[in-house]
Amino acid sequence: MKGVMRFGKKGKLSPQYIGPYQISKRIGNVAYELELPQELAVVHPEEIPVQILDRQVRKLRTKEVASVKVLWRNQFFKEATWEAEEDMEKRYPHLFETGANADQGTNFLLRTT
Repeated sequence: MKGVMRFGKKGKLSPQYIGPYQISKRIGNVAYELELPQELAVVHPEEIPVQILDRQVRKLRTKEVASVKVLWRNQFFKEATWEAEEDMEKRYPHLFETGANADQGTNFLLRTT
């Protein structure tokens, strides 16, 4: 994250240690889900795709891979990223819907199949 962020009332500048927090779920041997305070939600904001800007198909040796250029919430156009179309369609099917939602400007359909 760009810039300096102050954590909590203690005014810590370095995020090396902040806590302790309650463990809500154990995910793996060394991975846990913690109950964090709301003010820490901006540390790792959830990225949500807003619009598909472009589509390309790249030919590899034996197969073709379709990619879509995705504009994410809170990002500029120049920071849009190329993502695998198949993965994006599984995770965010609303971006690929046709019909009434396609005309609202929240998605840009470039799918040709």
